[in-house]
Amino acid sequence: MMDWPVVAAGADHDEPVAIIARERVLACSREARRQGVRRGMRVRQASGRCPRLRLLDRDPEAEVRAFEPVLRLLEKRVAPHMEVLRPGLIAVPARGPARYFCGEPALVGHITTVLTGAEVESRTGAADTVFAAALAVRAGQAGVLVPAGQTGDFLAPYPVGVLGRPRLSQLLPRLGITTLGAFAALPGERVLARFGHDGAAAQRTARGQEARPLNTSGADSDYSVAEAFEPPEDNLEPVTFIAKALAEQLHARLARAGAVCARLQVEVGLTSGLRLSRLWRHEGRLSALAVAERVRWQIAAWAETGQLDASAAGITTLRLVPEGLSAATGRQSLLFGPRIAPEELEHAAGQLQAMLGHRAVVRQELAGGRGPGERIVDIPYGDARSRPLVEGTWPGRLPAPHPAVVYRTPRPAQVMGADGGPVGVSGRTLLTQAPAALSIDGAAPVGVTGWTGPWPVLEEWWIPAQARRLARLQVACADGRAWLLHIRDGRWAVEALYG
Repeated sequence: MMDWPVVAAGADHDEPVAIIARERVLACSREARRQGVRRGMRVRQASGRCPRLRLLDRDPEAEVRAFEPVLRLLEKRVAPHMEVLRPGLIAVPARGPARYFCGEPALVGHITTVLTGAEVESRTGAADTVFAAALAVRAGQAGVLVPAGQTGDFLAPYPVGVLGRPRLSQLLPRLGITTLGAFAALPGERVLARFGHDGAAAQRTARGQEARPLNTSGADSDYSVAEAFEPPEDNLEPVTFIAKALAEQLHARLARAGAVCARLQVEVGLTSGLRLSRLWRHEGRLSALAVAERVRWQIAAWAETGQLDASAAGITTLRLVPEGLSAATGRQSLLFGPRIAPEELEHAAGQLQAMLGHRAVVRQELAGGRGPGERIVDIPYGDARSRPLVEGTWPGRLPAPHPAVVYRTPRPAQVMGADGGPVGVSGRTLLTQAPAALSIDGAAPVGVTGWTGPWPVLEEWWIPAQARRLARLQVACADGRAWLLHIRDGRWAVEALYG
């Protein structure tokens, strides 16, 4: 499905909209693309190309919720089994459905008809591997059907960057290898010797083959993990916590067996006897925290679409089932130097949380607010945001650029005018005189070379016990540093440092 994060956000493709994550464009609308915005761009570059660009933070949970009705429709009308690569992108084994619908072109036509009837814009591609099929979806105006056995030829012109291995993609062009075809043509034994098993897996991908050999010796082994809830659980938080523990058990079992899985099935049993399941693409890359997060998204999506009514039918069991087992060939770091993988960081965070408490390791995210401290919230590592980012005008909000350092406890300060007297703010929010010097924590005053403001803030004035009234001021000093100050009850304090 085209630009699913944009669709899930409820944005109109006729307006310039970009979904951002980690200060880069994750997805954008057609109008934004028409004006030069592309995936992977930095937010500043995208805004420069399209000044009217509306930026929205990514909401993975909302993407899963919005995608669940589409999946249910496809399971009912196309195929009962499919795997979710990510919300908006699914993989369907074509052999059975293609026979039923008398060929792949007829199958693609049926899928398009079903989704068009549901007012969902889509593209469809087919190839011998999931990786190639995902590229085939983006090729042409409506996707490409790659004939069986020709996947390697289809992939050959693509740049090596599409492999999704940054360091390999940086090194190969320096060696004169810029396309998947050139990489695929290298002798396999030399690629293995130079780049290790991960490089060999990448070469198989470039050749249109599955990335890793099948682990036939463990095909009949059961590595699934499960937890029963007694009494049945109707709250999402404990289920998510158990999902993280189950994911760690699953990873440990697979590691002992020397295997990784390509897909992970999430199964939930209810007191009503109903059993819900969903298949997610895994490929050995999802950490325990990432698995728990997807369990949370999936259960929330089932609840949102009415499939799961926890008040009427509590959760009795949670089961994680790995599918598509293959040999865990590991990664080689000698050529590229030391490597710290995100999953290793997440494992370390989980260990610290186990020893020091759940809130011992946090990540910071933006929130709605006027001051810099109010716009940052601490979220325990591994938890989803409890409430979405509140959009609004926020009168009195601090304008950009944002400070580099925000003090949890404001530092006392004095702002003085040219006559050495204190600078204040009148009832009309005007400075009593121009700032000339600034003293912080009782230190010697530093000359003020520029200032802007003040910006008044009046919050919850209707609740006397919680009312807050202050004014903010930005000042630049002769020592090259710039500060954000506020005055409250006649006292100045430093809130943040710009640099």
